[in-house]
Amino acid sequence: MQKDLSDYRKSYEKSALMEDSISDNPIQLFQTWFYEVEQSDGVDEPNAMTISTVGLDGFPKSRVVLLKKYTHEGFIFYTNYNSEKGKAIRENSKVCISFFWSNLERQIIIKGNAEKLAENLSDGYFESRPDGSKLGALVSNQSSVIDSRIVLENKLIQLENEYRNKEIERPEHWGGYLVRPVSMEFWQGRPNRLHDRIRYTLSDDFDWKMERLAP
Repeated sequence: MQKDLSDYRKSYEKSALMEDSISDNPIQLFQTWFYEVEQSDGVDEPNAMTISTVGLDGFPKSRVVLLKKYTHEGFIFYTNYNSEKGKAIRENSKVCISFFWSNLERQIIIKGNAEKLAENLSDGYFESRPDGSKLGALVSNQSSVIDSRIVLENKLIQLENEYRNKEIERPEHWGGYLVRPVSMEFWQGRPNRLHDRIRYTLSDDFDWKMERLAP
């Protein structure tokens, strides 16, 4: 079985990325782009991002998670610490996260180091979640092999009964990560495949160096 996709072509013409019109700070530029995608049409979850880790088997693996907060320090998401990604980060904290917003013809690629959030911050976010999401964190032994979906559904019913009219506390194996960026690359599609690529690299004195890359 095969399918030739060579005729899939698109001309990127919606915007440009020029050094004289952007911030010297990549977090500020991220904020600008994120606001613009929030205000645009055609993106259901603008905070959906791909995170890539190097697994215990030596292979890289990418999956989509949701960005829940960003600050001048970096980018925050939440997960099961015992999941495949959690175990990978425990052994190698170097990760890559990326955003692709096709409606604006933009991509951001961020390299950084992931570290666990302080427990009180994970507690605060967990408390803000709907009860169903809280119970989901208790139900799922993420990334483990299970016999069938009914196993999860039965366990959820059991926990719904157990926690009826009771506070659902954050399990120790669930919480947040902060990804502190060391490199942020902004990609803007342009005509004739001459795309704009601007990379910011964090220097030893914690200033950002801006460079243009060939497309």
